[in-house]
Amino acid sequence: MALKELLFKRVESGKGLFAVEIISLIYSALTTVMILFLFPRMDHPGMMMLERLGIVIMTFALILLYQAMPCRLTAFLRMVVQMSLLAYWYPDTYEFNRLFPNLDHLFASAEQFLFHCQPAVEFSKNCPSIWFSEPFHMGYFFYYPMMLIVVLYYFFKRFELFEKISFVLVTSFFIYYLFYIMVPVAGPQFYFPAIGMDKVNACIFPAIGDYFNHNGILLPGPGFDHGFFYNLVEASQEVGERPTAAFPSSHVGISTIVMIMAWRVSKKLAAVLFPFYALLCCATVYIQAHYLIDSITGFISAFLVYWLATTMYKKWFITPAFKLMG
Repeated sequence: MALKELLFKRVESGKGLFAVEIISLIYSALTTVMILFLFPRMDHPGMMMLERLGIVIMTFALILLYQAMPCRLTAFLRMVVQMSLLAYWYPDTYEFNRLFPNLDHLFASAEQFLFHCQPAVEFSKNCPSIWFSEPFHMGYFFYYPMMLIVVLYYFFKRFELFEKISFVLVTSFFIYYLFYIMVPVAGPQFYFPAIGMDKVNACIFPAIGDYFNHNGILLPGPGFDHGFFYNLVEASQEVGERPTAAFPSSHVGISTIVMIMAWRVSKKLAAVLFPFYALLCCATVYIQAHYLIDSITGFISAFLVYWLATTMYKKWFITPAFKLMG
């Protein structure tokens, strides 16, 4: 049986869990074990476990819906719900890493050593006008629309690969999220206000321990503050941003993976998305969400993460299916 026919059969059979649901349940189980170990130190571990139970119940409810009405639309719903839950899993990393000593002082010091300045400060300070601010903020805001465009392209044009790209995308996020849990770095937009710009300007980067366990002040970012996209980014950060997930930059890492996916299915699609991708990568430093080393590492790590997630899909879901067919 050809690979394309096998993938169609996997998605349209309606039997069992989709790959993206399996990896989501694995991540949920791993973080539940972490909650049990850290239970006495966490603010609301009971609620976090109930939320995970709710995600499990919703996952199986969607499976029942699909079995009652098996079609591409309900298959799409099952996979997109798991992707949408990434908005829950991201701030969830903060509940873990804020319990550990913050490491921003090491990254700010490394930035000073490598570049003899703080690029996140110098970039926005030297390019303050609307002609820089608005394009960069537009690129940063385009992070999720870019993902949505590529996901929808696969759904309508290459449905036989839709389960695979859903799995690779969500698994890539989870790989980054597990790293964020273990490596508590908040980024310049949180660390610099915490220590004060007088210290930053004097190249003094003190350790702040568990400061972010009880503080999460996010001041307005740099740029043209009357700009349309500036205010969109500021509004979204006020709602969903936490002092977590700075190293490596998942904005750069995931958007690079999305560009790889776009390139592999349509060179024209990749060409259309590339300007937004380039602006997004620059914006991560411009708006002070990341140190420059975060963004560089995010780009490099994307290729390893993409390879790892793709290999997991092939080993777990494709190879066994071919063996069964043989």
